[in-house]
Amino acid sequence: MNRTILHCDMNNFYASVECHLNPALAPHPIAVCGETEERHGIVLAKNYLAKDYGVRTGEAVWQAKQKCPSLLIVPPHYEEYVKVSRAARQIYYDYTDTIEPMGLDECWLDVTGSRRFFGEGETLAHTIRTRIKSELGVTVSIGVSFNKVFAKLGSDLKKPDAVTVITAEDFRARIWNLPASEMLGVGSATAKKLHAVGIHTIGDLAHYPRDCLRYKLGKCGDDLWRYANGLDTSAVVTREIEDLDKTAGHGITTREDLVSDDEVWRVMLSLAQNVGHRLHVYQKKATGVAIDVRDNALFSRIWQCKLAYPTQSAFRIADTCFSLFQKSYGWARPIRSLTVRAIGLVAENLPYQFDLFHNADSIEKEETLDRTIEQLRERYGSSIIRNAVLLHNPKMPRSDVLLRHTATK
Repeated sequence: MNRTILHCDMNNFYASVECHLNPALAPHPIAVCGETEERHGIVLAKNYLAKDYGVRTGEAVWQAKQKCPSLLIVPPHYEEYVKVSRAARQIYYDYTDTIEPMGLDECWLDVTGSRRFFGEGETLAHTIRTRIKSELGVTVSIGVSFNKVFAKLGSDLKKPDAVTVITAEDFRARIWNLPASEMLGVGSATAKKLHAVGIHTIGDLAHYPRDCLRYKLGKCGDDLWRYANGLDTSAVVTREIEDLDKTAGHGITTREDLVSDDEVWRVMLSLAQNVGHRLHVYQKKATGVAIDVRDNALFSRIWQCKLAYPTQSAFRIADTCFSLFQKSYGWARPIRSLTVRAIGLVAENLPYQFDLFHNADSIEKEETLDRTIEQLRERYGSSIIRNAVLLHNPKMPRSDVLLRHTATK
């Protein structure tokens, strides 16, 4: 039986969710990013109006503002993106249980066994597209094909709110004239290597001698040759989006260089608020932490260690990171940026046997307090309750002091 694979990609996801939450934003060019005056600020997402001005994801906020002076800056509301992502997957589950997430906004669906109940791939794709738009208030582009690679390519070919079908019979005519960089797995570095040997289109890639491509790029070269010739047979791997995150981290470049342990502690505690929040959202606990310290000469060092017990506690994560920092960093130079990361994530309900040196009742009280704080911040906003030490934290970018929440009732 020929497979039918869909790739669903919600358009300009972060920006679309923000416009749905606040419809007054929709007529304007917007970008989801940090404070405009901070040196760390970058564009995380933008809508199509901003894209028309040349605003690009990943560029500095000041650059985006130069291109589009009327650009509206919107802070990220990560928990809302997770909520919409989960709601989209519930729609997908109405048609298949074989779903492979690719980030919050993209999923592959194997609907081969669903065709007899819901119609052929194109019909089913339009059904999903219509439901996503009407029920969630965002649009989705869907690629329909006989393998994952071409389904992904199809969802990129026509945006927004569109369905593109690539079949085993017409893929050569449809995609071989496209740039090789459009192919899944061809990043900027690989594209340069391909251009150096005369490969500019997907068709060039398909016709290039397979052995030569394997010699130049290793297994990657062999994979790309198979992809271009429609020979991808990889399965849609069922999993939850949470399984993608083996770590949860947050890092920033401070407004001024850090020069003391006290300043580092405040920044780490602030960063840990974001990390702890993500662990709560994903229902995970960390079994270890890692820190990335970059000095003002732009030299980075990374250290990691185990936690005493699995936790979601922002304070425990920050405290362990700070102890690791004090043991490891010699203050040869001031610090320009810090990253705090929770690693070795496990399910929050995974049983854990404490040793004799830890009081399980005390830890349970700590976790109850953390959950209460999360609930208060979700309902009333992130500033409703804060660590006193963070009330004066002048070197921390204001947009990163705490993850901002949309109040829900």
